[in-house]
Amino acid sequence: MAAGRGGWLWLRGGVAVAALLLAAGLARASASAGGSAGEPRSRVQVLGGSNWSLVLQGQWMVEFYAPWCPACQQIELTWESFAKESEHLEITVGKVDVTQEPGLSGRFFVTTLPTIYHAKDGVFRRYRGSRTLEDLQGYVSERKWEAVEPVAGWKSPSSMMMHGMAGLFHLSGWIRQIHSYLTGTLGIHVWISYAVFVLATLLIGLILGLILVLISDCLCPSKSRYRAETSEVIEKENVENAALEEPEEDAELSADDAEETAEVKDLSDGEDAANSSADDLEEDLALAKESEEEETEDLSEQPLAESEIESSVRQRRRQVADSGL
Repeated sequence: MAAGRGGWLWLRGGVAVAALLLAAGLARASASAGGSAGEPRSRVQVLGGSNWSLVLQGQWMVEFYAPWCPACQQIELTWESFAKESEHLEITVGKVDVTQEPGLSGRFFVTTLPTIYHAKDGVFRRYRGSRTLEDLQGYVSERKWEAVEPVAGWKSPSSMMMHGMAGLFHLSGWIRQIHSYLTGTLGIHVWISYAVFVLATLLIGLILGLILVLISDCLCPSKSRYRAETSEVIEKENVENAALEEPEEDAELSADDAEETAEVKDLSDGEDAANSSADDLEEDLALAKESEEEETEDLSEQPLAESEIESSVRQRRRQVADSGL
């Protein structure tokens, strides 16, 4: 009996607890339904990484905020009121929570909060005016944004550079989440978490460096390989040039040979002329010597003739003398 009574009490207690939980859930659901029915729906469109490209079409005013930012909290009601007038202004009002969307904050290069951008068909301008409702409405209705210089093309959120910036901000968000998981969930010391990130950074750097070395080696080969390839190319070019230059060299050689033969002939002719002239000179010299010798003989013979004449005269005188005697 005692055991049956105890089991009955446990059953009644479980049913009571289930009834209380069901009643609490129903009350919470009715409260949320009543609140959503009593409060008007916000006309501010929440933007994220999946739908931010909507800003590239039409006219937009986008606010970048953070829930913990006091200035963002002050402008929240004004921004809601501005969104209510969006239909009359033919504009769409949006907002981005930078704590939930670090990639978008990097894409728009948000450095201060709140930051407001005006976008017209993909052309972005930074709003730097007052944050009152009248100024925001006048900025759009009076087209004051036309006097503002648009963001440069390379800094535009749709440019490749800002794509890379969004990736860096995403990476920083992941690192922060991993750090929070290591220190909060796993209970690892902060410095150990820093050491893990340092080692991971070194490992990633080594891998990226190896990849870059391989790419550079493929694109720009080493000097030895480059020299070998260039030497082969040079040799091929030299062979081709030699094959092309052989006929020209033969022609040049034949021309040179003809010139040399002509020069040799000229030289031989000159030598012959020189030899003939030399022979002529020698003959002239020989004739001159002969004439000189003849003259000397004549001169030598003249005294001999005179002496003979004298001797003959003497002999005749002697004969005459003898005959007279």
